[in-house]
Amino acid sequence: MAGFAARTMPATGRHDALTVRALVVEDTALIVCDVLGLDAATTTRIRQCAPLPDENVVVTSTHTHGAPGAMPDRLGGSVCHRFIASLEAGCNTAIERALANARPCRLAIGNGTEPDVAKNRRHADGTVDTNLPVVRFISEADEQTVAILISHACHPVVLGADNRLYTADYPHFVREQLESALPGAIAFHLTGAAGDVNSGHAAIDSLSLAAQSSRSFAEARRIGRAVAEAAMATPLALSASDKIAVYTEEIELDFCRRESRSFRELAVDWQSKLDRATAVERTLLSIWIEWAERSASTPGDASPAPLACRIALLHWGDLAIATFPGEIFAAMAEEVRWRLDGPMVTIVAGYADDVPGYIPPAEEFAHGGYEIDEAHRFYGLPASFAPDSVARLLAGVERLARRSSALPPFIHTLGE
Repeated sequence: MAGFAARTMPATGRHDALTVRALVVEDTALIVCDVLGLDAATTTRIRQCAPLPDENVVVTSTHTHGAPGAMPDRLGGSVCHRFIASLEAGCNTAIERALANARPCRLAIGNGTEPDVAKNRRHADGTVDTNLPVVRFISEADEQTVAILISHACHPVVLGADNRLYTADYPHFVREQLESALPGAIAFHLTGAAGDVNSGHAAIDSLSLAAQSSRSFAEARRIGRAVAEAAMATPLALSASDKIAVYTEEIELDFCRRESRSFRELAVDWQSKLDRATAVERTLLSIWIEWAERSASTPGDASPAPLACRIALLHWGDLAIATFPGEIFAAMAEEVRWRLDGPMVTIVAGYADDVPGYIPPAEEFAHGGYEIDEAHRFYGLPASFAPDSVARLLAGVERLARRSSALPPFIHTLGE
């Protein structure tokens, strides 16, 4: 199972089914997978095999920490390539089923309020994305909701490292509640800008295998149902626009080493501290030593070449869905909405098309901490992303927005 460094033992069973879900609108598609993340190579294969133009497909992850690992060479541990192959096949089956069941729909959208379950884990008064975008696809034939899409910005880590059951975490309960309230509908949960947001615990709490009363299936159910109830209570309005389009761009993100010593020096220093370390410290140090030794085997200590990342802007009527790679922060969602300032509702989603690590805003670097100074070691990167990375992504989504405003709308049907 992926997501917790302290959890090295295998899964013992399944609490709920891990799924891939595809929402197809004209010749565009959004896929949501119940995994911690997928790398660019995997999502590229999924897009290229899809029965749609590959540039029109966006592949996202819920970021559950209750699923098998699916990113080779990232986040430690081995991956099962049969699982990845099965997931890829499932994505394309989901698109094919969506296309086969396509029907004319109307789009009803609204922006609800996050039900006070998300907390900024880095700052007591830190930013939380309080938006709860809700989208319903309503059949023109019988007025029934055939699909509902919501986006909520909170790490799916209600369950801790002691959990060994496969699960989508609280998004499972969100979808279960929505589908119970809307019989026949398929529910989609997009994880928003959740890089610095969870349900109320510190990142270091996940380094222990000790059970915590606040991190249980009962709590995941409570949170999931609260989110679903807030979504169901959100007032919706029919989209006035018929525009369906997708725009994408590749952005290069630089790396910046935070460590001042060489990889070999770091490995020796951390090795010397193992004997007198606490259990939690030993978990950290062991991971860091492995990272440093692996990084030291590469030539030099210079920052690696930039990483090319895909961003996308989906326009579905008056809805805009801006998707970004990796773990973006809540403050970035606010900035994206301010810069787009046009569609009735804007969804800002992370974990899309690649999950290479945390991408913090420049102002967070002064505070350091796990997401800034340490997370790249877990992700297997030789360095953190550079402080200007968010600025590059924001400039990119602005360019996509300018491109989108230059094209006229056209008539469409909505398929699920």
